[in-house]
Amino acid sequence: MGDLMVKEIDKKDTYDFILNKHYAQRKPSISYAYGLFIDNKLEGVLTIGKPASNSLCEGVCGADYKQYVYELNRLCVNEGLPKNTLSQFVSKVLKDLSNTKIILISYADEGANHHGYIYQATNWIYTGKTKSRTDKYTPNGKHSRHYTDEYNYLRKFRSSKYRYIYIPNKKFKKEVLKALKY
Repeated sequence: MGDLMVKEIDKKDTYDFILNKHYAQRKPSISYAYGLFIDNKLEGVLTIGKPASNSLCEGVCGADYKQYVYELNRLCVNEGLPKNTLSQFVSKVLKDLSNTKIILISYADEGANHHGYIYQATNWIYTGKTKSRTDKYTPNGKHSRHYTDEYNYLRKFRSSKYRYIYIPNKKFKKEVLKALKY
C-alpha cells in the first residue's frame, strides 16, 4: 500500500462520494469532513454531522449532553483498497477528535447488509438495534422532510439498524458513560 494520510477536508469535497458511491445517495448534515488519501489521491470520505432528530440527541445521554451528540453519517471508500484500510481511516479520525467533547452515534443498516464490523474493530459501544419502521417519502427521491401534503400517504419500509456510540475524549467519556441511556 502507498502512503496513507487522513485529514480534514472541505465538505464539498465529499459530495462525489456521498452522491455517487454511498448507498443513501443524499447529502447529510456535515459538521466535520475527513478524507482518506493514498498517494495523494482521495480514496474515501467520512462525515460527521448533527442528527436530524432532537429527540435522538436527548435520548443518548439526556438533556444535559444533547448538544454534544453528533452522528458519523457517511463512510465511503473506493473498492479494492488493502485490508484494514477502513479501520485505519476511522481510527485516525477518532484520534483526531480525541480532544473534542463529542458523543458520536452511528448506525449499520441491516437492510444494506451492514452489521457494524468497522465499529466493532474500532471499539465503539454497541447499544442495540433500532426498531424497523416506515418512513414518509416522495416519488422523486427527496428526503421525507421535504414532502408536501399531496405525498403525505406515501410510506416505505426502513429496516432495523445496529446502533453504536463512541466518545473519543477519554476524560469526557468517563463522565458521559454514567449518563448513557441506551
